[in-house]
Amino acid sequence: MNNLAQVISFFVYLILQVIFIRHWALFDIAFCFIYISFLLLLPFSIGPLLLMILGFMTGLVVDLFYDTLGIHAASCVFLAYMRPLITNLIKPSGGYEITMSPLLSNMGLRWFLTYTSLMTTLHHLPLFFIEAWGTHFFLFTLLKAIASIIFTSLVVVLFQYIFYKNG
Repeated sequence: MNNLAQVISFFVYLILQVIFIRHWALFDIAFCFIYISFLLLLPFSIGPLLLMILGFMTGLVVDLFYDTLGIHAASCVFLAYMRPLITNLIKPSGGYEITMSPLLSNMGLRWFLTYTSLMTTLHHLPLFFIEAWGTHFFLFTLLKAIASIIFTSLVVVLFQYIFYKNG
């Protein structure tokens, strides 16, 4: 993906999130945050500092529309911070091509589903527990996080099949 395509995907994912997907909720427990796909699908060559800056900017834009006082920004920075560690943890035996993007068509379903699930978990757990302002609703918050992790991960994979067929 070149720079122009990344800029376009930034705006597309944010517009999808704040206009359409914002209202997707299953039983008021599972929520979809497709905008994290922008951070998940950036090339492996993106450095950690730039990744965290992009995470902060992405989360801040969502916070402006959701009126959530930095919750999404904090969760996105954490996701961006953890991304190099997770990609190193699940690295295939041949390694990564530095210019490659972690797309389903490039990496295969098993790797992509593992990656998406782990990264979504690392975004959603802080998001929901910061939103709850503590652990007094621990089980309910955990249920919301797990349901949203599953929902978001499935939508991200579905979007890969629909929009990124040829890589």
